[in-house]
Amino acid sequence: MKTTLRVALATVLAAGAASATGPVTATSAAVEPLRYVALGDSFAATPLVPPVDPTDLACLRSLADYPHIAAQALAAKLTDVSCSGATAKHLSTAQHPGTAPQYDSLTPDTDIVSVTIGGNDTDLFSEALGCVNMLPQPHGTSCAEEDTAGGTDKVRARIDAWAPAFSAVLDEIARRAPHAEVFVVGYGNYLRTHGCYPTQPFWKQDATYIQSAVNHLSDVLKQAAEEHGAAFVDTYTLGTGHDICAAPADRYIEGLVPTRAAAPLHPNAPGARAIGEALAAAVRTTSGG
Repeated sequence: MKTTLRVALATVLAAGAASATGPVTATSAAVEPLRYVALGDSFAATPLVPPVDPTDLACLRSLADYPHIAAQALAAKLTDVSCSGATAKHLSTAQHPGTAPQYDSLTPDTDIVSVTIGGNDTDLFSEALGCVNMLPQPHGTSCAEEDTAGGTDKVRARIDAWAPAFSAVLDEIARRAPHAEVFVVGYGNYLRTHGCYPTQPFWKQDATYIQSAVNHLSDVLKQAAEEHGAAFVDTYTLGTGHDICAAPADRYIEGLVPTRAAAPLHPNAPGARAIGEALAAAVRTTSGG
């Protein structure tokens, strides 16, 4: 970890602990908050979870998304530019009229950067929607069989082909925010092995296939993070027992028909909270705090 950031994190976290146990001293009050920039797509933005961020309505960003949860836990100054539907190209180009490229939020003074990207670049979630079968077998087609016909996994190949683009993303983040510690947040636990048909309309083999594709994308993100000296935040493990097959009250990710305010196949408020807390814990661990 970069030495200057290690000191900054340790100072801020120590000051936070001191203020929680006693009066705020002049020293702790003078500590500058960490400058945190959140980049990414709808997995980060958490669309349709209230309250909505009014600063950019086109991005369907929630003020309860994981960046806001992590920033609150770290007492950090947050610039959240995550945007629903974003791809890696929207980090460098405007996604909507009036929406600046996400990279523009990065500066040499940035202390922490989080990023979740790739689901839209690889059409992973469009692929998942294409796997829906409302009728039981054999009345339909299996996306797992179609996508692996001929011995080649088309979705996995698409993810592998995109991997260099994510390496370029991490290079650009490092160029624009050279003193920041970068945290790559992976995609979550959507479907347990064999799924739960018909509660969620994915046949057994397709449910397993969808999650394996999500896991492969997260593996690609993790490998790139390790190669670039960034930290990877695993959201699969924390989602065990909280996938879309869980009881509605236990879900971190909503199913095809959401049972609470959230977009289908996206984190809900408890899910965003769990991810944000995991990210904050990763920051503290990285800082040695």
